[in-house]
Amino acid sequence: MPELPEVEITARGVGQHLLGQVLERTTVRERRLRWPVPAEVARCDGLPLNAVQRRSKYLILHFEQQALIIHLGMSGSLKVVDPTVPLEKHDHIEWLFRAGDGRQRALRYNDPRRFGSVDHVLTTEGWEAQCARFAALGPEPFSGAFTPEGFFKATRGKRVSIKALLLAGHAVVGVGNIYACEALFRSSIRPGRAAGRLSRADCSRLHQAVVAVLGEAIERGGSTLRNFSAVNGELGHFQTHCDVYGREGEPCKRCGGIVKRRVMNQRSTFYCPGCQA
Repeated sequence: MPELPEVEITARGVGQHLLGQVLERTTVRERRLRWPVPAEVARCDGLPLNAVQRRSKYLILHFEQQALIIHLGMSGSLKVVDPTVPLEKHDHIEWLFRAGDGRQRALRYNDPRRFGSVDHVLTTEGWEAQCARFAALGPEPFSGAFTPEGFFKATRGKRVSIKALLLAGHAVVGVGNIYACEALFRSSIRPGRAAGRLSRADCSRLHQAVVAVLGEAIERGGSTLRNFSAVNGELGHFQTHCDVYGREGEPCKRCGGIVKRRVMNQRSTFYCPGCQA
């Protein structure tokens, strides 16, 4: 599943290629995504793309007084291509843009499993607070709202594992399975420890590790395990630098012990029993 680094890379790519260009035409070839694609998505036709924003794992394309909210789901991706490039099997939506020099570019949403979503909202004052899907989202990891003390308070009284807390997106957004495993390894915390049993020092180390891991993932183009690639087709390579994720049975890079894997909440979890307490 594309997580925060992958969505951030996608947002930057869309902005780099299409910001300021006019959306000429929206073509929906398959409306049956996670939720039916509303007809209102075509209301942005004829308007310039004014801004591209990311909130958690949501991509927001801002037009005049309205926006499109895109979630890539499990297997979704966005590509910027020449409109003459043949459509692929799972290209469900195409937005045709025109630059000031008349050159056209197509933004295509591809999603083999169709677990993603595309919505339309009116961006009146306070629109984000009114968006139901944003209501339960925690602070952004690179923002001033995500602090060690605030993170510590978010763990108090929680019986769930610290890994489950990270993935839930209430204490901080965007920490997917790979990044949770890596951040917990860097902070020497066992994934199955109850969140409420972490000390203030534990949370401070984990806070720092979360920010560092997500930042490095963005620098390395994200993680490509199956479907993800940037809008220009480039693959991410963070997964080739992981300390524990995907390294079951291999020696720990820190202590030389053996990396283990266990299934937690239907997710493969990688950790070093010798390094993580």
